[in-house]
Amino acid sequence: MAFPTAVNDQITDSVTQANTKVLGDSPAMAMGNLMMATSQALANAAHNAVTNQQNATVTGQAATTQGISTLYSIDTAADGVATAKIFQ
Repeated sequence: MAFPTAVNDQITDSVTQANTKVLGDSPAMAMGNLMMATSQALANAAHNAVTNQQNATVTGQAATTQGISTLYSIDTAADGVATAKIFQ
């Protein structure tokens, strides 16, 4: 102690050591919190990427199904007759 006080020296030493421990642990806690926040953000980004890819796949399948349905719904016999009349 730098100077005598009315408080017991053991109490002031205990409080000082506790404060020193808290200050010493602060950088490690801050880095831990930063790493946890970063990993959570990266996990969310990966999840969003997978979800967007799945949605794009569903949209592509729907477009393909609609296109094939349109191709199958064309009356080919009538088109053939009309084409034959055009070329005659």
